[in-house]
Amino acid sequence: MSTNTVDNTRKVTTKRLIEMKHRGEKIAMLTAYDYSLAQLVDDAGIDVILVGDSASNVMIGNPTTLPITLDQMIYHTKCVTNACKRALVVCDMPFGSYQGNSKEALNSAIRIMKESGAEAVKMEGGAEIAESIERILTAGIPVMGHLGLTPQSINKFGTYAVRAKEEAEAAKLLADAKRLEEIGCFALVLEKIPAALATKVAQSISIPVIGIGAGSGVDGQVLVLQDMLGITRGFSPKFLRRYANLADTINSAISKYIDDVKNVDFPNADEQY
Repeated sequence: MSTNTVDNTRKVTTKRLIEMKHRGEKIAMLTAYDYSLAQLVDDAGIDVILVGDSASNVMIGNPTTLPITLDQMIYHTKCVTNACKRALVVCDMPFGSYQGNSKEALNSAIRIMKESGAEAVKMEGGAEIAESIERILTAGIPVMGHLGLTPQSINKFGTYAVRAKEEAEAAKLLADAKRLEEIGCFALVLEKIPAALATKVAQSISIPVIGIGAGSGVDGQVLVLQDMLGITRGFSPKFLRRYANLADTINSAISKYIDDVKNVDFPNADEQY
C-alpha cells in the first residue's frame, strides 16, 4: 500500500519548497520532456518537474548536453507546462545561453518564461555566473542553482566522476552554495558529490538542496525519468535506482504487435468498423 500522502490539489511554488525544507518534508523531483509523460508524473504528485538539458541525451540522442539549443529547451518545456497542474516546472538554461554575458542570460531567461510557461530556470555554476544570476533575478525570474558535477562543463573536467572529493574543491563548493543563497536562488541542485559534503551544504544554507548522487542528507532528490523507469539502457551509475524495467515491457509489447500484424491477428472482428 502506498504511503504517499501528497496533497495533489495544492500548487507547488518556490515558497512552498522553502516551507517544506523548514518543516523537514523531503522534496521529490523528476525530469520530463513531453506532454504525455509529464501528465503522468504530475498526476502522481511529484513536487518539481525539471525540464533538464538532459533532453539532449534522452530525447535527441546527443552524447552530451552541450548541443541542445534554447529553442529546443523552450519547445520541450512548453510540452511539459501544458500537462502540469500541480508541480513546479523548472527549465534548464542550456549551454551558451547565459555564460559570460549577463544581458544575454537575461534575454534567454525571459524567452523561457514567456514562451514556455516555465515557473523558474536552473543554471549550472557558482561565483563565475553570479552576475548573470543576479541580472535574471532583477526581472523577477526564480533561479535554481546547480553545483558539483556540472555536465555543461564536461569538456573542462574531462570526466563525469564524483566532484569535490578534494578539500579545496569542497570548500569552493560550500562557498558557492552560500553565495547562491545570498544572491537569491530559491533552491540548489547538488550532483555527484560526497554525501557528507552534501549534508553539510544542506545544513549550512536555508534554501532547499536537492541531490542526485549526493546522499540522503539533503532536502530532496531528483532523477532522470527515463533512467528510473528503466527505459534508457547502458547507463547505471551508483546513485540510480530503477523503479521499473519499461524497456523490456515496451519491447515485448511492440514485438507482440508486429507478430499480430504479420499473422493477421490484428485487427480482429471486434476492432473493425
